[in-house]
Parts: sequence; C-alpha cells; structure tokens
Amino acid sequence: MQKAIKQKQRGMLRLVKSSPGAIKSEQKPMADSEDYYKQVECYAEQIRKTNSADEIIRILDIVLSETRGLRFSDEVFAAQEQVKHAEQKIESLKSELEQLRGLVQTDQMTGAFNRRGLDDVFKREAARADRNAQSLGVILIDLDNFKQINDSLGHPYGDSVLVNLVTVAKETLRPTDIVARFGGEEFVILLPDVEMEEALTIINRLQNNLIKNSLLQIDNQLTSITFSAGVALRSFGEHQHSVLNRADQALYQAKRTGKNRAIPALV
Repeated sequence: MQKAIKQKQRGMLRLVKSSPGAIKSEQKPMADSEDYYKQVECYAEQIRKTNSADEIIRILDIVLSETRGLRFSDEVFAAQEQVKHAEQKIESLKSELEQLRGLVQTDQMTGAFNRRGLDDVFKREAARADRNAQSLGVILIDLDNFKQINDSLGHPYGDSVLVNLVTVAKETLRPTDIVARFGGEEFVILLPDVEMEEALTIINRLQNNLIKNSLLQIDNQLTSITFSAGVALRSFGEHQHSVLNRADQALYQAKRTGKNRAIPALV
C-alpha cells in the first residue's frame, strides 16, 4: 500500500506542476502563482512524511481548493485549461485514495470493518463520546457452535453464515451503529450514545432476527444460528483494549452459562 501511495504522490506532483511553463509565460507580478507552487511543494513534503490515507486526502483537499482559487486569478487566465486539468487529476487521485482506504479497512468477505477499520472508527467514536459526554456501547459477540457448523456443512457454508450475520446486523442496528469483524467468528459492535438497558435491547433484537433468518439442518436436526455477547459501556477516556477486555470477560460468562445470551460487563 505504501508503495502505491508513493506512486500516486509522485503522479499528483507531476500533474500539479505540468503547466508551470504556461503560467510563467504570463508572469508580471505573478505573486499568486509563485506562492501556489511554493505551497504545493510544502504540501508534497507533508505527503512524503505520512503513511495515512486520511492525512493525504486532507492535504489533497487543500491543494484542490487552492488550485480552484488559481483558476479565478486574472494573471493566469491563459492557463485555465491546464489548471482545470490539474483539478480533475487531483479529484481522481483523491477518489482512488478513498477507495483504497475503504479496501484497507474492510473485511472483504463480510463487508464489515476489519481490525484496522475498527481501530480507526473506535478512535473517532471514542473522541466524540468524550467530547459530548456520551456513553459508547462496545459489544463483543461470538457465534455459537461455529466449529460444528464448519465441520458438518463445510467452510463455504460457514463463510455464508458470517456474511448473513453482518447482513442481519446492518438491517437491525441503527444507522449510527458500527459492525466490525474482530477475527474468525468474533465481531465487535459499537453503539454510540446508549445506556446498558438500551444496548442489551438492541443486541437481543439482533439475536432474535438472526434466529429468524438462519434456520439450518445439522446432523438431521433443525437448528438456528445463535451468538453469545459481552456488553460493555466505555468509561470516559477508557482505552479500546480495556473496554474490549471487559466485554470479552462478559462474553466468556455468556458462553459458560448456556450461550445465546448477552451479559453486561463489569465496570
């Protein structure tokens, strides 16, 4: 990914600087265009020093804004087509980076966030919760008897069970809620601005909807897919590892006491 981003960086710099000849031919005072190219070099240096796609996109937004501002300067009127072309290329590069960021943060099989995506979205939601003095529900769920499903029906069917869980979750949860695949058959769900009672209600609703949408037959017995869950509320300033550890302990309790249930985590 780093190599691809560096190649895109170089491409952007060539595109932005592709028309300096045309612009300089208009030079009289030309302070605006000279400042523009100097500033672009500064942005290029910032891009070289970061591996964050989010930061690169932020810098490209600034470059694009300044490029558009250059279009309306009388002193570069003759270079309008070149500047417009630069705008289009910057927009294209930004779009490609956003797509790349999405691929890097998404579990390709289920469409949920992956671990990297979870880390980023947790930071964002935790910061928002602290800023607004709100709670953040952190739920760790684990599909029950998943090994038996894989052994009896095969791994492709097991994969379809994981995909179905994410599909049902996205249909059941609120638009602001987040689903991430934590690993294997474990998933993390983030519920912004909830208290424990509401979080448990949401997870119980998801359990019921999954049962309705996952009837299958194993060893000549009709059964449904279920999951166990540990439900934690993040404390102000609490680190991701800490709150997930509390949710994991509650999940263990749910598994140990009969599965297909959600247990609140200890504070």
